[in-house]
Amino acid sequence: MAARRSGMSLGNRLRIWLLGLVCLLALPAQARELLLVSSDQSAAVQAFSQALAERRPKDQIRLESPDELPPASTLSPETHLLLLGTAALNWRLASEQGPPALTLLVSRVEAQQLLDGRHREGISLLWSDPPPARQLQLALQLHPRPQRIGVLFSPASEFLLNELSEQARQVGVELVTQLQERSDDPRPLRELLDSSDLLLGLDDKLLYNPRTVKGILLSAYAENHALIGPTVAFVRAGSLASTYSDQSDWLNTLDPLLDQPPSQWPPSLYPERFKVQSNRQVARSLSIELPDDATLAHRLAEGESP
Repeated sequence: MAARRSGMSLGNRLRIWLLGLVCLLALPAQARELLLVSSDQSAAVQAFSQALAERRPKDQIRLESPDELPPASTLSPETHLLLLGTAALNWRLASEQGPPALTLLVSRVEAQQLLDGRHREGISLLWSDPPPARQLQLALQLHPRPQRIGVLFSPASEFLLNELSEQARQVGVELVTQLQERSDDPRPLRELLDSSDLLLGLDDKLLYNPRTVKGILLSAYAENHALIGPTVAFVRAGSLASTYSDQSDWLNTLDPLLDQPPSQWPPSLYPERFKVQSNRQVARSLSIELPDDATLAHRLAEGESP
C-alpha cells in the first residue's frame, strides 16, 4: 500500500508540473518598459509615441522630458530607452551606465560633435539624415545627368567626404568639394558654383539652416544649379529633391529591433525603407525632367538591393 501511495503522489506531481508548463507557455510575451525621452513635447512627438503604443500594445510606453528625469544610471536596466534628439542623447551620455538606448532624430554630424567619433556601449544611433551615398544616387537620376557634383562642407562634416568620394568614384562622377568655416562667408559657395553642375547638401546645420538657406538657393539658381537635400525640409524651402524616412518607416525599423536583445542592436544604422520628395516647381524652373517620386524611390531601392 505504501508503494501505491508513493506512485500516486509522483503521478500527481508530474501532472501538476505539466499543467504549470502549459500555463507558462500560454502566457503572453513579457511586456517591455519603453521610455521615450524628448525635450520636444510637440504634437508630432506625441503622435509618434501614440503610434508606437498602437504598434506594440503589450509594451508599457511613456514619454518624458530629460529635464524631468533622474540620471539614467538610476533607472532599471530592464528599461529600454528611445532617445529623441540631441538633448535626450546628452542626458543619457551624462551617465556612464544606464539602460540600453536607441537614438533617433540625431544626424551623423551632430553625433560626431557629441561623441567625437567614439562608440558608446549600449547606445545605438538611428541616423536622421539621409545617407550621403543615397543622395548622390538621387542626383544621378536627374536629366541631364550631372558630371561635377559640388559639396560644401565645414570642419564638422568633413568626415563624410571619404564616403562620398568613394561613391562618386564608383559611379564615374567628379566630386568637387569646398571648405566653408563661417556661414556668413559667401566666397566658398561662389567658387563651388563656378566649378560644379549641381550642389549636394550635407545635413550640417552650420551651413544649411533657416538663416542661410535662402541665400544658398538664390545663389544656386542664379547659376542654374539645383540643390539636392540636405533634408526633406529643404525641399519645401526650394531645393530640388531629397530622400527621407517618415514615421511609418521608422516604426518598421524599430519594431524588429525592440524584439531583439539590446546586445544585438547595431551601433548605428539607417532605416531600410525610405521615400523621395521632389519640388516640381523648382524642376520646371531649371528645365529638369524628373520621374515621379515613387519611381525615383523604386530605382534607388533597386540599386541598393544586394
